[in-house]
Amino acid sequence: MEYVLQAVGLTKRYRRSSALNGLTMGVPRGAIYGLVGRNGAGKTTLIRLICGLQTPTSGTYTLYGRKNTDRDIDRSRRRMGAVVETPSIYLDMSAEDNLKQQYRVLGLPSFEGIGELLELVGLESAGKKKARHFSLGMKQRLGIAVALAGDPDFLVLDEPVNGLDPQGIIEIRELILRLNRERQITVLISSHILDELSRLATHYGFIDGGRMVKELSAADLEAACRKCVRLTVTDTAALARVLDGMGAEYKILDGETADVYQKIPVSRLTAALQAEGCELIDLQERDESLESYFVSLVGGGRHD
Repeated sequence: MEYVLQAVGLTKRYRRSSALNGLTMGVPRGAIYGLVGRNGAGKTTLIRLICGLQTPTSGTYTLYGRKNTDRDIDRSRRRMGAVVETPSIYLDMSAEDNLKQQYRVLGLPSFEGIGELLELVGLESAGKKKARHFSLGMKQRLGIAVALAGDPDFLVLDEPVNGLDPQGIIEIRELILRLNRERQITVLISSHILDELSRLATHYGFIDGGRMVKELSAADLEAACRKCVRLTVTDTAALARVLDGMGAEYKILDGETADVYQKIPVSRLTAALQAEGCELIDLQERDESLESYFVSLVGGGRHD
């Protein structure tokens, strides 16, 4: 598998704390990689490191085959576009003037392509309206347009739908999907709106305490979050004997509940439980969400 970004043992320490603790990860080429973690887990620090805004205390990362310690790492960074924390835009300029300024910063020979970029992010009708008068969603889309000005094939987005209304979230989602599918841009995206992330990501990295807890593809996650039937009974030990006898796959959660991963005739199950002196109290179909999978993976507590 070809990777756009690989990190090995990446660590970032400050005087009294550590933001990253030996993090290892890989973003496959062509992926939409969802970075999932609590507030303070290290997501933004990781993004700042790979964008060259900070340097790691130890460990390395590789962008397009170049290590962060290589002299020509900037050649790889030119293939990146990023929106870190907040969009980098000039509020007293129009969308078009913001893009012209970015073209100048990048040293591009002409303003060719600005109209296409504005159309791509849905700001072709913004005219001379100053960015300070844009909605939050329009500012976010302008920030993405600025990040795309150098025609990158790797886009890094830090909480791109944070604070947006439902329509704004849909617009950003559709834009990211279009960039990935039509322009083959690899995307690394962090988001605390896990339900929305599940509509986008092809791969996931679960980060906690500055470490990568688990990486998996969307297909692997779907298999891990498969549908099940949650049973509530008076005695899960008796339930286990019955399910073993039926050859069923299951997981005992506590003394009263269990998840069963296949269909079992309720009448047959009830009769078998009665023979064991156990009563079936409740039965519910369940489909584990990304959020519940994350909680089960890293434990309870404060989440973003």
